Amino acid sequence: MLRITNNIIFGDITDLKRLIFSRPGIKFVGFKQYPMPKLLQINVTANWGSTGKIAEEIGKLAINAGWESYIAYGRGRPVSKSRLIRVGNDYDMYSHILRTRLFDSHGLASRHATLSLIKKIKLISPDIIHLHNIHGYYLNYPILFEYLKNTGIPVVWTLHDCWTFSGHCAHHLSPFCDKWKTECNNCVRLSSYPASIWKDRSKRNFFQKKESFSSLPNLTLVPVSYWLQQELSSSFLADYHSFVIHNGIDLSIFTPSDNQISKQRDYYSILGVSSVWEARKGLDDFIKLRYLLPDNFHITLVGLSPKQIKSLPPGIKGITRTQSVEELRNLYREADIFVNPTLEDTYPTTNLEAMACGTPVLTYATGGSPESIGEATGEVIDYGDVKKLAERIRKVCETHPYSSGRCRAHAEAHFDKNQAFQKYLELYNKLI
Repeated sequence: MLRITNNIIFGDITDLKRLIFSRPGIKFVGFKQYPMPKLLQINVTANWGSTGKIAEEIGKLAINAGWESYIAYGRGRPVSKSRLIRVGNDYDMYSHILRTRLFDSHGLASRHATLSLIKKIKLISPDIIHLHNIHGYYLNYPILFEYLKNTGIPVVWTLHDCWTFSGHCAHHLSPFCDKWKTECNNCVRLSSYPASIWKDRSKRNFFQKKESFSSLPNLTLVPVSYWLQQELSSSFLADYHSFVIHNGIDLSIFTPSDNQISKQRDYYSILGVSSVWEARKGLDDFIKLRYLLPDNFHITLVGLSPKQIKSLPPGIKGITRTQSVEELRNLYREADIFVNPTLEDTYPTTNLEAMACGTPVLTYATGGSPESIGEATGEVIDYGDVKKLAERIRKVCETHPYSSGRCRAHAEAHFDKNQAFQKYLELYNKLI
């Protein structure tokens, strides 16, 4: 596949010769080889979880466009099309977790692991460094940013949450807090990820992040939703250039069923999916829904722990997290409605997956969750209004105002991963 950047042709030599020889009157006299551009992404996971899969898909597109692709990651044993670099090891990760729990020093441990990563970055000499989640108990961000500041390498940073500009938390909506706009202190979310059970270092963290993250001369920020971009504009990173690239999904995997007759049964199926279930993800509201809906409304929740499953009330079926996309796709297909009562989120891919499978979505007006909902694909309910949510679930299931075809059409128009992530390649080419 040939690609032209700055008047330089990148691609396979055979393809280049074929192009030249197919043009009559053009004589092939030789060529000069240029090294392939190199992309290094850094994320807590690779090809696993939502951010890890996003990094993987970006890497695959880059490879197809003639780039060398590397992903540095913090945990797991992934398989990837990109060249993988493990940052640290399990011992380092658990040590980082301990320091976080005791001293609220998340992102300030893993010193040796980060110095080792920097040595590898120097050997790779990437043209672009693309950051995703640098939190997750595997990196020392002051050391990393001190290095990035001095290299001059263009840095793209996709923001998947709010950790970047807060003194502690990754989200700040439940309970609501806006101290991050001026100065974090006396954190009300100390027990939330990345949890600390002893020290409150939120004020020092806030100013440490401000110093480190505001130091790069060549940084482009990419929030994954317009809501997050708006939050970013009130933070200490407001002066940096930013533009939104929504997440995309694989529309060849998440597809509607060929036989929608299977939904003609004597009960209605309600589905909820999350990688981690807790109050902020809407678990408590699902339990309330169970008592607000008739018995012929069956609720299935995917992603629960075994302990959570045992504590569910009758009428809610719990399923542990699945790594099978086929199983997840079938659950989306079988549901009459996908309900996402999240109390804080940036741009949940579960909404996209459900609509791609032909299933309408109901979600709260919180964070970036409503941004994916079209007029013909679902509804946005007032924040935390469980009674209203129950009413709309009944109405949607009983009257079928949203067709599978219109949900799918909306997904094809807005959620194609190739169209979404191609915007990153366009950005890379501009930066180099």
